[in-house]
Amino acid sequence: MELTQLDYFLTVARLQHVTKAAEALAITQPALSHSISKLEDELGVPLFERSGRNIIVSRYGEMFAESVKRALHELDKGKQALEEWSNPESGCVCIAYLNILGAELVPKLIRGFHQQYPKIRFELVQGNHSFITNQMENGKCDIMISSIKLESDTYDWIAMKTVPLYVVVPTTHRFAQREEICLMELTGEPYVEVKHNCGLKATLDTCFNRIGITPTTAYEAEDLMTVAGFVAAGLGISMLPKTNGLMLEGLAWLPIKDEGSYCEVGLLKKRDHYLSPAVKRFLDYVQLTFT
Repeated sequence: MELTQLDYFLTVARLQHVTKAAEALAITQPALSHSISKLEDELGVPLFERSGRNIIVSRYGEMFAESVKRALHELDKGKQALEEWSNPESGCVCIAYLNILGAELVPKLIRGFHQQYPKIRFELVQGNHSFITNQMENGKCDIMISSIKLESDTYDWIAMKTVPLYVVVPTTHRFAQREEICLMELTGEPYVEVKHNCGLKATLDTCFNRIGITPTTAYEAEDLMTVAGFVAAGLGISMLPKTNGLMLEGLAWLPIKDEGSYCEVGLLKKRDHYLSPAVKRFLDYVQLTFT
């Protein structure tokens, strides 16, 4: 069963005349008759009652016509939705990003983009690194903004910014008045750790491994906001990027002397994966903004 057959069937049903229907469809009468006969053979019932040159829709044809109308209407709606999504002026961009990036980076990025393309919409998915990576892998989003490059040849990485890391301590801590600090000085201090599903975990581990120490973990938290809250409550110290959403009252932020104490934030997209014109425009904007 083909869409053209269904269109032919509805035209004949509407006009109730094969010759007039053939003229309206700009095909030959034999071709139209053959298409209708083939459809009837496939369905196993007569769709029309024939009387000379005139025909009327059979009761089977009436039943089938209602279903065909609904099906073609849904197909038209789907086609229209896809056209709207892919329209370079009013399409949609679906972004998955780390929770912490929703406090500053992503809103500023969308605001700047909307100044140029106000009609393009965004669908936003946020969560920890494991969640947004799963969304990306399963094709639920167009692009991902994260602090971890995926170890796969199927992804391209567009570097956006380098964010310095700080040792963060309660304002009552003996380190609180220091102007800077070495990570080696954290040895033995109760440390508030992030779990492995957090995007920053690998970067923090690399910083400690580089100088050969393992922090003394007092607590493990699911996200960076919780880490900041535990430190502010005096339950330990930690290492965090100094970004909106983490700068709580009761925290002291100490620059780190050790080289390499930073995290990178970048955009990931699947290589050789279809990208709508709207998504391509957003990628171009990101590259112009951060290069």
